[in-house]
Amino acid sequence: MSTATDIDAPRQAGLPQGIVVVIASFLPILAIVALAPAVPRMMAHFAGVPGASLWVPLAVTAPGLMVALLSPAMGWLVDRHGRSRLLVVATAVYGLVGIAPVFIDGLPALFASRLLLGVCEAAILTVTNTLVGDYFDEGRRRFWLTVQSAAQPFFGVSLLVLSGMLSGVGWNTPFLVYACAIPIAVAMAFLLFEPAKRSQTLLAGAVAGFPTRHVLITSGVTLLASSIYYVYIVQVGLLFPGVGVTSPDTIGMLIGLANIGVFFGGLLFKPASSRLGTGWQIGIFFALMGAGLLGIGASASAAQLTAFCTVQQLGAGLCIPTLLLWTMRGLSDENRGRGMGFWSCAFFVGQFVSPALVSLVTVFSHGLPLTFVAIGAGSIALAIIVGMALSASARPAPARA
Repeated sequence: MSTATDIDAPRQAGLPQGIVVVIASFLPILAIVALAPAVPRMMAHFAGVPGASLWVPLAVTAPGLMVALLSPAMGWLVDRHGRSRLLVVATAVYGLVGIAPVFIDGLPALFASRLLLGVCEAAILTVTNTLVGDYFDEGRRRFWLTVQSAAQPFFGVSLLVLSGMLSGVGWNTPFLVYACAIPIAVAMAFLLFEPAKRSQTLLAGAVAGFPTRHVLITSGVTLLASSIYYVYIVQVGLLFPGVGVTSPDTIGMLIGLANIGVFFGGLLFKPASSRLGTGWQIGIFFALMGAGLLGIGASASAAQLTAFCTVQQLGAGLCIPTLLLWTMRGLSDENRGRGMGFWSCAFFVGQFVSPALVSLVTVFSHGLPLTFVAIGAGSIALAIIVGMALSASARPAPARA
C-alpha cells in the first residue's frame, strides 16, 4: 500500500538519465568534427561564389561563435524557466537545422542554418552540464564526467569515419549525421525531468547570491586552458610533414592513435579528483598538455611526435572534467545554469583565441615547431603558477590566538 511519502518522493536520476545527458553532450562536437572531411568538397562546390574561401570556413566554425556569445544568456534562461523543456526543444531544432543544408544550396542560407545550429548548441551544452550538477551528487558527477571524457575519442573517431564516407557521396551529405539528434530529443522527452531540488527552491522563492568571484576565477582558468587545448587540435596535423609523414591517411591514423591518451586521461580523472585537491588536478593537466606540446615541437621522428601527442591528449582527457567539476562545486541549484553558461562561454572563447595565440607566438618564434615549444613551456609555467595559487587559496586560514 502506497503512503503519502512514497507518492511525494522526488524522482531520482539514474542510469537512463546519465546516458541521455552524456550522449547529448557530444552533439556540440558534431558542428566541426562532422564537417572536417567535407570542407574541400564544400570549397569546390561554392568556388564560383565571391568570398567562398572565407565564408565556407566561417560556416564550419560559426556555431562555436554562437555558443561563446549566447551561453551566458542560455544559463540565465534555464535558471529562470527550467532545464528539461529547453533541452528537448533545442535538441529537436538542432537536428532539423543541422540537416537543412542537404535540402538547400545557397551559401547565405547555409551560413544562416549554421548560426541557428549554434544557438541550439549553446542551449544543449549549457543545459547538459547543468543537469549533471542537478541530477547527481559529487561522487556520481565524477562517474559521469569520467564516462563523458573517456567516451569522447571513440565518438570522435567514429564520427570522422562516418563523415568521411558520406563526404564521398556529395558535398552536403555529411550534414545527415545531425539527424541523430531527433531520436535523442525523443529519448529526452521521456526520460528527463526537472530537478526536484530546483523546483522546491523556486516554489519557496529562495534566491541565492550569484558566486561572481568563483565564476570569474573558473572562467578565467578555463579560457587559458581552452586556448592551449585547441593549439593541438587545430595545428598538430601541420607538423607531421616536418618529420617525413605527408600522407593524409597516415597523419589521420597517427592522430587517431594518439587519441587513446584522452581515453586514459578520462579514466584517470575519477581517482585523481577523489584524492587530489583542485590546485593539484589543474596543475597536472596543464603540465601534461605543456609537456606534450613542448615534445611535439621538438620531435625529430614520427614515433616521437606520436608519443608526445599521446602525452598531450592525456592532459586533454583530464582537462574538461576537472574544470567542470571545479566549477560545479561553487554553484547552487538556483544559479547553476548561469555558472555553466559562463563556463561554456569561456571554453568556446578559448577556441577562437587559440589560433590568434599561435599566430602571435609564431611572429617571435619564426616557425610552428618552436611555437609549440614556447606554448608548451608557457603551459608548464601555468601549471606551477595556477596550481600553487589555487592550492594556497584552498588552505584554511591559520587560527588567531
